[in-house]
Amino acid sequence: MKSIISFVIRFVPRKYLQLVSHFFLRVLAVFYKGKNVTCNVCAHSFRKFLPYGRKARENALCPNCLALERHRLMWLFLKEKTNFFTATLKVLHIAPEICFIDRMEKLGNLEYITADLESPLAKVKMDVHQIPFEANSFDVVFCNHVMEHVTDDLQACREINRVLKPSGWGIIQSPVYNMENTLEDASITDPSERERLFGQRDHVRKYGRDYAQRLSQSGLKMTEDHYVKEIDPTLVKKHALPENEIIFYCQKGN
Repeated sequence: MKSIISFVIRFVPRKYLQLVSHFFLRVLAVFYKGKNVTCNVCAHSFRKFLPYGRKARENALCPNCLALERHRLMWLFLKEKTNFFTATLKVLHIAPEICFIDRMEKLGNLEYITADLESPLAKVKMDVHQIPFEANSFDVVFCNHVMEHVTDDLQACREINRVLKPSGWGIIQSPVYNMENTLEDASITDPSERERLFGQRDHVRKYGRDYAQRLSQSGLKMTEDHYVKEIDPTLVKKHALPENEIIFYCQKGN
């Protein structure tokens, strides 16, 4: 199973996976019935989650809603540390994750807009370098696992900063590696070389521990929140949360 999933996500374009993968995985869910782990996004329980990743991680993917470890952590963070589920908010969700879309659309307190350049799941076709909304439009912006793909990550963040309201906030996640500085080289265009250096064929940089500091150059106020360290270890195990994931929380800056 691990080798099949690794092959599929490596070579099948994400936009096609988004359209069909949930049908296939829900069939697999029948074989993973159990009570050892519970997805806090969809509330379904299994004996374990599916493996996921190019180097497949065990106990990662919910076969019912497709939430990964990071999605389950973010959902819990939104519930416990923000007003996302209670306040009246206008939300821009860039490159929306399938596990979140229906659930967020059903929240009566939100005006919820999904946008992406390629994703068939998004309702607005949009280049994050030129967000087609007026300044100070949104209370919340989500933009997860996008910055490692875009040509100019600082320009994308300047646009996010521009469309956030003065009291606005957001979450901007990305793979971050245990190295001091971000690695990028725009001259590298060969997919195999990009995969070797940056982790994936469609990545254009590999972020280091300077990620938050780097994005703050756009004007956004970036905060590293080690929320997972505050959670009861039994809950971390129950939801199979990522033990070292940092929530990169942003607020509108100058």
